[in-house]
Amino acid sequence: MAQSLHPIVTQVTQRIRERSRDSRGAYLARLEGASAQPRREKLGCANLAHTFAGCGAGDKEGLRSGGKPSIGIVTAYNDMLSAHQPYETYPAQIREAVRAVGGVAQVAGGVPAMCDGITQGYAGMELSLFSRDVIAMATGVALSHDTFDGALCLGICDKIVPGLMIGALAFGHLPTVFVPAGPMPTGMSNGEKNRIRQLYAQGKVDRAALLDAESASYHSPGTCTFFGTANTNQMLMEMMGLHLPGASFVNPGTPLRTALTDAAARRVVAMTGKGTEPAPGTPIGYIVDERAVVNAIVGLLATGGSTNHTLHIPAIANAAGIKLTWDDFADLSAVVPLLARVYPNGAADVNAFHAAGGMPYVISQLLDARLIHADVNTVLGEGGMEAYRRMPALEDGELVWKPVGPSGDETVLSSAAKPFAKEGGLRVLTGNLGRGVIKISAVKPEHHVVEAPALVFDSQEAVQEAFKRGELKRDVVVVVRFQGPAANGMPELHKLTPPLGVLQDQGYKVALVTDGRMSGASGKVPAAIHVTPEVKNGGPLGKLRDGDIVRLDAANGTLEALVDPAEWEARTVTVPETLPGGFGVGRELFGVFRDKAGSAENGASIFQ
Repeated sequence: MAQSLHPIVTQVTQRIRERSRDSRGAYLARLEGASAQPRREKLGCANLAHTFAGCGAGDKEGLRSGGKPSIGIVTAYNDMLSAHQPYETYPAQIREAVRAVGGVAQVAGGVPAMCDGITQGYAGMELSLFSRDVIAMATGVALSHDTFDGALCLGICDKIVPGLMIGALAFGHLPTVFVPAGPMPTGMSNGEKNRIRQLYAQGKVDRAALLDAESASYHSPGTCTFFGTANTNQMLMEMMGLHLPGASFVNPGTPLRTALTDAAARRVVAMTGKGTEPAPGTPIGYIVDERAVVNAIVGLLATGGSTNHTLHIPAIANAAGIKLTWDDFADLSAVVPLLARVYPNGAADVNAFHAAGGMPYVISQLLDARLIHADVNTVLGEGGMEAYRRMPALEDGELVWKPVGPSGDETVLSSAAKPFAKEGGLRVLTGNLGRGVIKISAVKPEHHVVEAPALVFDSQEAVQEAFKRGELKRDVVVVVRFQGPAANGMPELHKLTPPLGVLQDQGYKVALVTDGRMSGASGKVPAAIHVTPEVKNGGPLGKLRDGDIVRLDAANGTLEALVDPAEWEARTVTVPETLPGGFGVGRELFGVFRDKAGSAENGASIFQ
């Protein structure tokens, strides 16, 4: 007899289902309506001729007659993102793999793909979060021709996978498989890179030494190897059953990666039920249900993934008619153990994580601990999450999947019985400063509570300048305002990590409080982020003054200004009529996004 699910997982799933009853029902009704509509068959002759005008003879005949399944490729290829550079050759490879099983594949469209690593700390970063919603719309444009029987989504990095997901869910009646490209091989260790960053912040090494370190870390095609948002995306795709098992972290340019891409192409054809081996699968809108969303949150917590996903998972869920709150994350975090130590939550990179057992090991542990739903739909069409216990391999040139064994490195992957921490390390903070989240999986216990005077800034550049002047050499809670989606697009404040880390290492009590974001690279300094309501919309962080005592208490989940209640109530929030920025590097094009953006807890999305 199958073991029952953990009661908290059951409880959270049920309340999400109840909360989402009307919106999920309306979404599924739309899918039923879309599924009932013929696609190519309804097109006029001129319209249909346009769909195959650029094809070769064999593909043209297959689309003309309607006898072959048509697969739309939505690609985020560009060759400035190391993670996406391998996708350059994927369309040709996919076309051949799809033809081999009786289908036709076409590039339906491309979506933008910006690199946060390039824009980090600069004005272009103010477009980053909103690029997710642009990608969702571009995915919609790509699939709007309404001629496809299935889709393959090619994307990896920070906002790209969530954007592709939101867009694909608008076409939730289509079978859809996500196709990764894998991480770059290991370069300079992340710990050594961070050490040199901190030395540079102190003026102890020069720019040339810093550039050498960064170049040794980010050195070849493939995803960056720390467990930031990009690699957390890949983890989520496996937890939600949208990748093939074990596919996330196989390096680019290897025979196994080629075999996995071919298999993904073949699988989506089979899911249409129209290929040479009919084996219909579940369309993406039915795969992404309340159980899959809970599994995604559990995976995030168990691996210590990116805080950005407290924004992205709610936005993705909302696209499927599912309503989340941060309380869902917090309640699951209390019972989900931390199973992985991958930088910034440990010394290892994602290559070491994969070698130690990777996602198949994590999923096996979570299944055995009854912390994830096993009975879910996946792109495999059978086996639920049990099928994701397996690791891919090549035997005599053939792709096979083998059951994963014990952890290959217990310093990187541990069991649910002996976890690195008993809980997932994500907390919700509430108090008179608002509501935010904090990731403590990389924060030492002695830093979980910080009580210190506030210094209030309106930009991360101002914080950096104050650090250089020596003004932060004290116990301090650094408060950075006007960093929410409505103010400036909610850029990551990643460049604050080195200077604040230096101060903490010098023995000062240090914390960051902001209505902005950090990133998947946030680490050892306690940071209350995504504080909502944001100051631009009258949030209480706007009441803080230099010298006010702020208490960040991750142990008890509170974020408080220790100011006399009467005085606090009397204070008002002043928002300048015009905030800095808004123009340059394309920011003027995104004013409508800033005006429309929802709260951080709802995903900071324009789609409400």
